Amino acid sequence: MEELTQEQIARSISAAYDSVNLINQLNSKEVLTDNDIDSKNRNVEHIKIMLGKDWFINGLDEFEKQELESIVK
Repeated sequence: MEELTQEQIARSISAAYDSVNLINQLNSKEVLTDNDIDSKNRNVEHIKIMLGKDWFINGLDEFEKQELESIVK
């Protein structure tokens, strides 16, 4: 079981939202390069990994949880 401080959990949530922001930027582009596609896939995978961690899920509010889950669907 991972024991993290509230600060560490908050930083992890912030990093997940950095991924969300990048994914949203890429989604707004009309054409994605191969590098863009790779970057988007890596960031979606990052969110999936984080959503698999109980401590991360427990640090989210309901809106954040739904928002992040919608990104990885």
